[in-house]
Amino acid sequence: MRNIKSCHATLFLTLLLTLIVIPWKASQSQEKVRLAYSSTDTLNSSVWNVAQDAGFYKKNGLDAEVVYIGSTTISVAAILAQDVQVGNAAGSGVAFAAVRGGDLVSVACFINTLAYELVVLDSIKSPEDLRGKSIGISRFGSVSDVAARELLKGIGLKPMEDVKILQVGGASERAAGFSRGVIAGFPSPPGNVHLIPGGLPHRILANMADLEKPYPLPFICAVTTKSYLAKKRDTVKRVVMALVEAAHYFKTNKEGAQRIVAKYLRGANKAYLEDAYRSTAKLMERVPYTTRGGMKIQLEQALKQSPGSKVTVDDLIDDSVVRELEKEGFIDWVFGKKS
Repeated sequence: MRNIKSCHATLFLTLLLTLIVIPWKASQSQEKVRLAYSSTDTLNSSVWNVAQDAGFYKKNGLDAEVVYIGSTTISVAAILAQDVQVGNAAGSGVAFAAVRGGDLVSVACFINTLAYELVVLDSIKSPEDLRGKSIGISRFGSVSDVAARELLKGIGLKPMEDVKILQVGGASERAAGFSRGVIAGFPSPPGNVHLIPGGLPHRILANMADLEKPYPLPFICAVTTKSYLAKKRDTVKRVVMALVEAAHYFKTNKEGAQRIVAKYLRGANKAYLEDAYRSTAKLMERVPYTTRGGMKIQLEQALKQSPGSKVTVDDLIDDSVVRELEKEGFIDWVFGKKS
């Protein structure tokens, strides 16, 4: 009888220690990683910030520090320097860095279209009215720069010749410059016109979705260096898993997604949240492969500045992580199998 009681006591202590030790080990197993997103708008928050606030990084074993870096070009520099391990960077940033010797690679892409519209002063009724004026972007080589040039070409105007392009800063700086009349327009992600302070009269002069050939672009993408991917492939895989879960959350939980976006985007109002959510949810990829056609266009542009480079599209994309997740059934598990 004494032996039975002793065994029960031992079993109880073992279970108690297990209950104490397992959570401790779980907390210790969270790997620290620094991630970056390049805008506070819905397009970026839809995966990077949703994954943080909805707990998907932690769920996938990551102690993630998610930082805001307000331009693709600066984000690219931070990733190359390994100040950031995985960050958001569009195909333009990846291609321009690669032809200059950087070892960046896009491992997943959640939006593969340049989702921008050209917001102008209400007094500008036609493309001709914009001739001789200036529009604002964040920085040269950034996504907003690509958007500005493509939108201008789409309405028959020559960038820098017919319309000047000025480096102004992030979305809030562009809106402020627009409100003060420093610039006559700016390329804007969907819905951002509702964020213009003071309600300055405006109009949408061009929308990428309305152009005959919408511009394909790896846009909201998880980018890292080839060296980091080789050394920490499992970490990168877990980042992508968290982002896939965030994409599903965004598409299926409108209220929760809008609440998270509003937390990070100061001044986000109902009109903005509705327009931006609708456009972004529609564009969000279920299986986040990086579009090779879009990357090819970016590489061709980059090679014009570095014609001696031997970089190919295959050097800029590593979709092995996404292929693996698809093969393992993870994406079907998150989104449900297609009928």
